[in-house]
Amino acid sequence: MLNLELLLSFLGASFLIAVGPGPSNAFLMAQTFANGRRAGLHCAMGFALGGVAHTLFAVVGLSALLKASTTAYTTVQYLGACYLAYLGIMTLWQSWQQNAASEVCDDKPHVQLKKQSPLFQAMMTEVLNPKVALFFIAFIPQFVDPTLNTSTTVQLAIFGLLYPILAFPVDCTYIYFGDKIASYFKRNPSAQLWIDRLTGLIFIALAINLLL
Repeated sequence: MLNLELLLSFLGASFLIAVGPGPSNAFLMAQTFANGRRAGLHCAMGFALGGVAHTLFAVVGLSALLKASTTAYTTVQYLGACYLAYLGIMTLWQSWQQNAASEVCDDKPHVQLKKQSPLFQAMMTEVLNPKVALFFIAFIPQFVDPTLNTSTTVQLAIFGLLYPILAFPVDCTYIYFGDKIASYFKRNPSAQLWIDRLTGLIFIALAINLLL
């Protein structure tokens, strides 16, 4: 069904890419620091779903459209950057609101502001990142063998789905150690506010990185 040599090469290269630090891992760690291991796991599942979406995009040719059209690429790029900036600003605003509420009355329960699902945030961040789309259309086809009886479309779909499956346990490893580090800092009562503010700044930095 697949060329075994190419499959092993793909798995090795994908593992190195998944382990290497990047915007996705920074987003994942920021969510884990701010909201705990559960949020990190939801974030990892969101990235996996985003990878599935990009696989479908690559199969139907939408990723090729992003590669061919500067306007389409720029539009998706700005949408992704705006969404990340929105997450960053909202996270900073929520941390300041919670801090103000605790200063007004320490004997009352702190205000709990509703937050979007980390799974949804991660999925949208992945889907609205044109660099990820180009990764799927530029990286994965290198491992497709046109001489096999299996069609190139099916091979592309298989490799595209294998990547998020391989990346998920790597993300879980990041989550585990990120949660351990966050637990250490959260022993200080004021640490959560600073972790939230750092998370907001990371989201804004990722938005700037996407534009650049």
